[in-house]
Amino acid sequence: MFSDKWLAAVFALCVFLSAAGTAAFEPIARPDLERIFAENAVTGTFAFLDVSEDRLHLVNPDRARQRFFPASTFKIANSLIALEAGVVGDEHEIIPYGGKPQPFKSWERDMSMREAIKVSNVPVYLELARRVGLDRYREWLDRLDYGNQQTGSVVEPFWLTGPLAVSAVEQVRFLARLAKSELPANIDTQAIVRDIVLVEQRDRAALFAKSGWSTSPDPQIGWLVGWVERDDRVFAFALNIDIGSRKDVALRESLAKELLEEFGVWKGI
Repeated sequence: MFSDKWLAAVFALCVFLSAAGTAAFEPIARPDLERIFAENAVTGTFAFLDVSEDRLHLVNPDRARQRFFPASTFKIANSLIALEAGVVGDEHEIIPYGGKPQPFKSWERDMSMREAIKVSNVPVYLELARRVGLDRYREWLDRLDYGNQQTGSVVEPFWLTGPLAVSAVEQVRFLARLAKSELPANIDTQAIVRDIVLVEQRDRAALFAKSGWSTSPDPQIGWLVGWVERDDRVFAFALNIDIGSRKDVALRESLAKELLEEFGVWKGI
């Protein structure tokens, strides 16, 4: 039989390891970086996940956990769902936009998913949404553990005007799994989605990103989410800000890159 001292030692070790494991997953608040939002006169948050270390840094932690409509950042998950559901053959298949006038001339053209995600073509992705349907969306949102997983009763605008909502923390967790091919989806599908959101490459790094602009809430919400691959490591990020005026829209990219530079993973490499 085991002695009481041996059992006590094993118990103490288990408690220590459990505590150490819990500490490793505690988010790190970064109040020092809140100045970047203040200097640009916007309210926002930034979640940064060092995937290899599973170290999550949060600028404005309360907001980082707050859910907002994902807007066009959902095109990342939407592309994966459309491919997995088989409603589009591949990223090169031409998808009709519907022929109606659009807010942007760049949307008034039939195009492939590869093209459509670059210009954030809403009518093309609405066509894909109609093909997918609510039942399959509900199934996939659950499988992907994406945000609040809510679709409502109308297929077309649920990621633009709700009820689908996601936090910055949830965004980085989802994107980290995609970057590492760890989503519950075909490996080739995940590779395609990664490829179509690649926006910039440098000698030692690659930036994958998607913007979003939710115009229905007040204030409006702007997003930039993605990840950086550098030296065989992955760093997922999600920024959102209140959009108070048209000039704030451009801040999504500039703020995200400034914050990525603060973490030493992108600008200035």
